[in-house]
Amino acid sequence: MRLPLLVTGAVALAALAACGTAPAAAPAFVPATSPSASPSPSTAPSPSPRPSPTGYQGRYVYPVLGNTSYGHTHHDYPATDVMAKCGAQVVSAVDGVVLEVDRVNRYDPKKDDGALRGGLNVSILGDDGVRYYGSHFSAIEASIQPGVRVTAGQKLAKVGQTGLASACHLHFGISPVCARTDDWWNRRGVIWPWKYLDSWKKGGQKSPLAEITAWQKKNGCPTKPTAP
Repeated sequence: MRLPLLVTGAVALAALAACGTAPAAAPAFVPATSPSASPSPSTAPSPSPRPSPTGYQGRYVYPVLGNTSYGHTHHDYPATDVMAKCGAQVVSAVDGVVLEVDRVNRYDPKKDDGALRGGLNVSILGDDGVRYYGSHFSAIEASIQPGVRVTAGQKLAKVGQTGLASACHLHFGISPVCARTDDWWNRRGVIWPWKYLDSWKKGGQKSPLAEITAWQKKNGCPTKPTAP
């Protein structure tokens, strides 16, 4: 049967249905769901999570904005000193929760207490299960408090030289969670961060979780300093 060229309204639909070519119904609009957790007021919207073989669904970010430099060595124990301009912005390298914040520079060179060498400092338990530590800050953001959630790229502090430091820089340490707080000899760093910094600086997503897991399996969680 040949349909007339001008068929309108219900007649057209009935004819098309009879021929088995009725147009499919338009899909219903489904509103986007709201995130399960709201970011803190000072946090910019985070990017969509990325699948990761480590299970971490966030991203890694190079922790200092602006011009920086760093070496592949460090005195006494594994860590990285990221040299930067005084006052340069330090951001969180990872999504996670703040563990410790010290806003007072209590370091006394006459006593040289290892627990106080970092001056102003912050440690974060990353959602990847790794602890990240930064120190020698000149100032820490007011919103950064123990228990607060942070996202990768969120402002943490300003580069300074508090504690035992002869020039402005970020001391960056990576360690297992261990005691979570107060175990400064672990918190300051147990593996070399430079390979991860190299990756993050180029936009890569190299994770330290495997190396930290292997280190802890071999060494456990030391209960006292093994280096000065």
